[in-house]
Amino acid sequence: MTSASSPSQKGKVWFITGASTGFGRLLAEQLLADGANVIATARKPEQLTDLTTKYAANVQILPLDVTSQSQIDAAVKDALARFGHVDVLVNNAGYGVNGAIEEVSADEFMPMFNTNVFGLIAVTKAFLPQFRARRSGNIVNLSSIGGLIGMPGWGYYNATKFAVEGLSMALAGELEPLGVHVTVVEPGAFRTDFLGRSGQEAAVVISDYTPTAGLARQYLQTQSGKQPGNPQRAVEAIIVAVSAPKPPKHLVLGKTALKRWKTRLAEWETELAEWESTTVGADFPEGQ
Repeated sequence: MTSASSPSQKGKVWFITGASTGFGRLLAEQLLADGANVIATARKPEQLTDLTTKYAANVQILPLDVTSQSQIDAAVKDALARFGHVDVLVNNAGYGVNGAIEEVSADEFMPMFNTNVFGLIAVTKAFLPQFRARRSGNIVNLSSIGGLIGMPGWGYYNATKFAVEGLSMALAGELEPLGVHVTVVEPGAFRTDFLGRSGQEAAVVISDYTPTAGLARQYLQTQSGKQPGNPQRAVEAIIVAVSAPKPPKHLVLGKTALKRWKTRLAEWETELAEWESTTVGADFPEGQ
């Protein structure tokens, strides 16, 4: 897949959170090249001002910390005032905290929950009235393969992304009859700054977790810039998925993520079969 194969987005309006770096930044650039109107938001909007040089008529740069309701309300108001509506909302803002469950303090994991979960909820709810009124549109929630599979050292991050998965599926069921599609994206390891600037480590280190969560710390410290996933191809894939007549509810990205998910599904099937009699035995007997 190349940028030339990306569907034309001329006239479409996309609203992207966390657009200063990583997937958010690349997605904004690709969409503008494809002819879309883009509201690119970030906690540090000055990092996006260069986009106005080339795409002044099609881009709107807005400050947005998704943990601030007042900034959310202002950004939604300004976006709708500029373009009249939003076709696609992309909840991309988020980051990870690394460490064993016992190691990570509430002061370290709660801000991540506020961004990855509660911020996403707040932004989404702010746009739902206009999606319902238009009876069309797409909501794209960036999750992770870590939203499908829990991994030592990433437990709290997993918890935030598992929450995004559950919320997205419920939202999809509520909005599909209204003509609005929800897609949750589950990337594997991509060469963004997730392991670099965005990655955070717990201050406390407990040696008993060295063989488990400690390996995740090592990965965080050594693999930035070595991930197999191509971020440009990922954003092109997102655009293709959103533009499909029937967008997928789940979009797993990357060979590694796909292999891990298929392996987990196979393990789950085996476990279900092994415990099936116990599972069904938990019901009342037939007819009672």
